[in-house]
Amino acid sequence: MSDREALIARLLADHEEFRKLRQEHQGYEKELEELKGRPFLSADQQWRVSEVKKLKLMAKDRMEAIIRQASQTHSSQAPA
Repeated sequence: MSDREALIARLLADHEEFRKLRQEHQGYEKELEELKGRPFLSADQQWRVSEVKKLKLMAKDRMEAIIRQASQTHSSQAPA
């Protein structure tokens, strides 16, 4: 397991916001797959695809920020 994977596992276990964001991100991914699997999208569904993509990206950006912050905190606490 890489350091990043270990950090993500720790965040999933200990960080409520990170867990919630991960669940939201996965839900958005599932919704996108379902919408993209349709042969035709109405205007409302096309708008929803755009909206879900934005929400998914926002969740991912926030998760990455949490990972960076936790990584920096972990690095500064590591023994020299």
